Amino acid sequence: MQRILEYSVDSSRSGIRIGNFLRSIGYSRHILTHLKETDRGILLNGNPAYTNQVLQEGDLLRILILEESGSGQITPVEMDLDIVYEDEDLMVINKPADMPIHPSMGNHENTLANGITAYFSRQNIPFTYRCINRLDRDTSGLLIIAKHMLSAALLSSMSSERRIHREYLALAEGMVPDSGTVDAPIGRAPDSAIRRCVDYENGETAVTHFRRIGYEDHISALQIHLETGRTHQIRVHMSHIGHPLLGDFLYNPGYLGRSDCKIRRQALHSCRLSFEHPITHKALSFLAPPPSDISSCTSYL
Repeated sequence: MQRILEYSVDSSRSGIRIGNFLRSIGYSRHILTHLKETDRGILLNGNPAYTNQVLQEGDLLRILILEESGSGQITPVEMDLDIVYEDEDLMVINKPADMPIHPSMGNHENTLANGITAYFSRQNIPFTYRCINRLDRDTSGLLIIAKHMLSAALLSSMSSERRIHREYLALAEGMVPDSGTVDAPIGRAPDSAIRRCVDYENGETAVTHFRRIGYEDHISALQIHLETGRTHQIRVHMSHIGHPLLGDFLYNPGYLGRSDCKIRRQALHSCRLSFEHPITHKALSFLAPPPSDISSCTSYL
């Protein structure tokens, strides 16, 4: 993967060392080390430069990010990808249900990582797989893939600073209140390696905002906005307030055996992503309608 970035030096940047300038716009120590080790990784007015050189107004700084090896441990597997958006720095993918984002023990090939790796292998482009916002295997919808180390670093910082805004659609059991916020810390359930639970003593801060957009047949259709991104956060919080998601085998296990079962996986879909582009700073917003297994459960989606 190769990415060339150019910066025109104006009066506000004059007198600053190259390394300090690059760090100020999100280049990590690891990336700066990589640039130093890359032939012509840093050019100032067309000439190789060091990070301790001082910028002057009118200079042109050229950065070459070159990644010549990819995620070799991930097997390329051809699959259909729903690519919502792609540019030189990132991709937005609409992930189907029943697809993990990373390979794991016992599942080395049916993952988004395999499909993305195959996509770039077809183009003979070395690619390191970096998924920014994670979704559970059976949660469908939008997620971000960084295409190089700088966009990955910037997007990861944006995620930790809550500058990537995520909205979900969900179906929950019973009459959920019109709107509300669940502010309850989440930690590991003591009796399971997978399940999470509300844990006021040892859990991490977790905040979920919800709004009911419809109700029929004892099912609430919800719009959900996350402030934090804890594992299973929506699933745990909705179960905690007495309205578990339809089809959720972990937090609503009895549902799958009922005669009125309408869906065979948690009814949760990442429908909207909004964020500032990490390189161009353009405002981006993407929308993915719910898949048929969720929309068929209610007339409100």
